[in-house]
Amino acid sequence: MIARSPTTGGRLVYAVGDVHGYTAQLETLIAELRRDAAIGAPVQRPLLVFIGDYVDRGPDSRGAVEAVMRLEAGGLFDVVALMGNHEHALLRFLDDPAFAPAWVANWGQATLRSYGVEPPRDLENMDACARTRAAFTRAFPAAHRAFFERLPLRLTLGDYLFVHAGVRPGVALAEQADRDLMWIRHEFLHSDEDLGAVVVHGHTPSEAPEHRANRIGIDTGVYMSGVLTAVRLEGADVRFIQARG
Repeated sequence: MIARSPTTGGRLVYAVGDVHGYTAQLETLIAELRRDAAIGAPVQRPLLVFIGDYVDRGPDSRGAVEAVMRLEAGGLFDVVALMGNHEHALLRFLDDPAFAPAWVANWGQATLRSYGVEPPRDLENMDACARTRAAFTRAFPAAHRAFFERLPLRLTLGDYLFVHAGVRPGVALAEQADRDLMWIRHEFLHSDEDLGAVVVHGHTPSEAPEHRANRIGIDTGVYMSGVLTAVRLEGADVRFIQARG
């Protein structure tokens, strides 16, 4: 078990869970974070971390990506947007024609529609999938692709490590595999060992945010619950802020 009182080193940090195309909840949550940050008037600009999964499942993937990009462009927060497994899958769809049926069937239909592209009716028809992929490639703005391609997999601040999915227990943080950072679940979620940092993550939804000694889970399944969650970290203080649809 862990005997650590983690700290951000005094910086005010907000981390936002999986957005999945729910732009209305995202905008409501950001307004709440702005109000919260204004109360203390921190000397250093607050840091806003997005934990990944901006697209798929929800109705407005395009709008969610654009909202994050606007925040990056300037304002109250310094912004770091991380790569989620859904962003990784979308890039693979763009680069690998054979992946099109799997991506569309499992995640991509809502994302296609948000960019004005109708999904193929027959996923076994590779010509139809190829036409859909070509149409999406044309509709997907170059700035959005550049955003996806520059997303980092991790951020370390003080005693915290921010990643999308988690880390593999027993593996040094510097040696973690990219796939685990984006996809791991059970081995990480069921571990109570010291992971080398307190891991702030999304990826696996839960009914309420999870605050444990070695990790903080902030994916509250907005596409099922309508609730988007952020964690507020300042020094050793931990608090959750939510927006509901």
